Amino acid sequence: MEATIEVSGLHKRFGPTVALDGMSFSVAPGQVTGFIGPNGAGKSTTMRVILGLDAPDGGSALVGGRPYVTLRRPLTHLGSLLDAAALQPSRTGRNHLLWLAHSQSLTAHRVDQVIGQTGLDKAARRRAGGYSLGMRQRLGIAAALLGDPPVLMMDEPFNGMDPEGIVWMRGFLRSLAAEGRAVLVSSHLMSELEGTADHLVIVGRGRVIADTSTRDLLAAASGDQVTLRTSAPAQAAAVLESAGATVAADGGTLTMSGLPAEKAVVLLGENAVPFSEVSAHRATLEEAYLDLTRDAVEYRAGTAAGGPR
Repeated sequence: MEATIEVSGLHKRFGPTVALDGMSFSVAPGQVTGFIGPNGAGKSTTMRVILGLDAPDGGSALVGGRPYVTLRRPLTHLGSLLDAAALQPSRTGRNHLLWLAHSQSLTAHRVDQVIGQTGLDKAARRRAGGYSLGMRQRLGIAAALLGDPPVLMMDEPFNGMDPEGIVWMRGFLRSLAAEGRAVLVSSHLMSELEGTADHLVIVGRGRVIADTSTRDLLAAASGDQVTLRTSAPAQAAAVLESAGATVAADGGTLTMSGLPAEKAVVLLGENAVPFSEVSAHRATLEEAYLDLTRDAVEYRAGTAAGGPR
């Protein structure tokens, strides 16, 4: 089976609310695809449609070229984590996995393998109801891996993780992609996706806003900006602006555009302006994301009048 997810022209309404408005994108094998957007953008609805939990009003969602609901032993095709709380709290973690494994004709040996993969060895025989959110996330990931599927889909897997768990999760997702799997990850933690996702699908108001590599998106957001640190910001700004640069000052840090970093260094030296650092500005994923989704946010903080809009 081909390791892909193909979403084509999905439409979905809930009463008067448009949840999906022509959502289209694909998830390729061998990379982590970040699925990001504001609340209400349609991420969860899209994932539910992919899994056949919600029926679209139009369009299609295919896993390896087939609708998920037609797959025999579906956990061997696509493993998913949508809700880490979706478990029977009185069951031990291992029994929860055994129950799922039995439904897919998988062995107890496979259960013990995924317990080891996700670091649940010491907690596997404890009742899952006593797990922290981070441990429930690991249990959900173990469940997603049971069928050794070529495609994985996870909604907010970093939630509840401590710093050690976040580092583990980041490396774990990359290792799954390195094995040739298609990995779709929804997250609000931009910093984690920046260090994890190879590709990004950014959505807003039920449709795709950007579908691009993380590297290309950050390069475009960074533009030609240069960051300069100086103890004489006013003097530095005057010199650079006289050469045609656009300069914004924040204390001793200047952000400049319209002039190469090398030219700025020469000008500052010629004019005896002290500086400690000149570097090309690298936008963060959060900056790029906020810029792209500015018009797609359902609610934003109010001004003096206050209140959501």
